[in-house]
Amino acid sequence: MMDAPVIPPRPAPHNRALRRIHLLSTVWFIACIGYILVLVLRQVGFQWWLIFSLSGPSALVVLVLISLYLFALYRGMGETQQIEAEHPLTTNSYYMALYVAAPMLGGLAGTLGMVGVTEPTRFLLGIALGTLGTTFAVWIVIDPIAGLLEMFLPASRQHRSARLAQVEAQRRARQEKREHLLAEAFAREERERRHWQQKLQSQAQRLAALLACDAANLAQAEQEAVDIGAEAWRLGGLSCMRQLHEMTIAAAQGRDPGAGSRGTQVPAQTGPAVSRSRDRSADYLSYWWDGVGDWHRPSWD
Repeated sequence: MMDAPVIPPRPAPHNRALRRIHLLSTVWFIACIGYILVLVLRQVGFQWWLIFSLSGPSALVVLVLISLYLFALYRGMGETQQIEAEHPLTTNSYYMALYVAAPMLGGLAGTLGMVGVTEPTRFLLGIALGTLGTTFAVWIVIDPIAGLLEMFLPASRQHRSARLAQVEAQRRARQEKREHLLAEAFAREERERRHWQQKLQSQAQRLAALLACDAANLAQAEQEAVDIGAEAWRLGGLSCMRQLHEMTIAAAQGRDPGAGSRGTQVPAQTGPAVSRSRDRSADYLSYWWDGVGDWHRPSWD
């Protein structure tokens, strides 16, 4: 599969010039809209003091909207460079210049259309309406239609298909890498478990015997169990202690300690002594190991 062609970045001076032109065009466009609004308010009978009292909050709102618009514009111009092959018309230098200069071109067209008009108010209104009409036509009508037509060009469709295929291939490669790392982690954990199982067999049997000791020897059994737990912590951390805990419980309950919690039940004795051993195996070992390494006894609430 062919890789999508790499689009070289557009020279920085060209971008800066477009942004400056667009900034001037936006300021001009807002000024024309403001002039039309003021003129309409005056024609319907609003006094100047009311118009100026409303201009402060309105200017703040307009300033915020312009800031958001320019931020979106600059971000959009940066993103467009990555898909020029899919949009050969709307990313063309001449088209971009026409797009950003549309308000000023509309003002120029309005000026030419109002040649011969001597009344200043009508003359300025014609310029403002020319700006508004041209900007609306270019930004709202022509640009979306041009962008839609570009999507049906064979070169644009081919490039888009290649780009999406490349993105999908990269996604699959990342997923396969994650699965490979996960499989390696599981395999490493299984190797460690088997290694610890061989080394901890005697400790599990000894802990099972300590759990079944009499109450008179409980303090000595606790100290020895703590020493064994600390040794398991030094050997493999919390995971090693958990495996030793499972092996000890299995041995105390009459199962194969090498199989851990998944071991098969060995036919074992029944009676009060065995029941007490199982109860102790469920309580004492976690209690004794509390504070050894990262081990914390479970809550019995």
